[in-house]
Amino acid sequence: MANLKIFWSGDTKGKGTLKAENLETNFAIPEYFNGSGEGTDPKELLVSSAATCYLTTLVAMLEIRKLPIVGLTMDSNATSSKEEALKITHHPHLNLSADATEDQIQSANRAIVAADKGCAVGNMLKKADVQIDVEGKVTLLSKENVVS
Repeated sequence: MANLKIFWSGDTKGKGTLKAENLETNFAIPEYFNGSGEGTDPKELLVSSAATCYLTTLVAMLEIRKLPIVGLTMDSNATSSKEEALKITHHPHLNLSADATEDQIQSANRAIVAADKGCAVGNMLKKADVQIDVEGKVTLLSKENVVS
């Protein structure tokens, strides 16, 4: 489990620092809540947790499947309003080598779906009525075409 230390200075216009074994970041109350906005906010941290859990679960599933992976990127976004609960959407983009078979492409697509079901953080959030969607994409790409 995680052990966190949190330090806060100031009032609502202040800012805090969160420290863990492998994480250190500043956080603050967002400007739209009359805070300073000088750092990440709790919602960004929550979405980051869901996204990194999903991505690391996906990576583990892809490794087990021994797929010819050239690259993997992902964008995640979150929306919420007074009328609707938090909704997180992950957009993984998996690049397989140009010589990947149709079976490997289908296996990659299945892993994209399965990783959502296997992510512990995402599953906890779903129990709290957070909607999580995955809109993945698999493309074939040679190593020469990868932009770093």
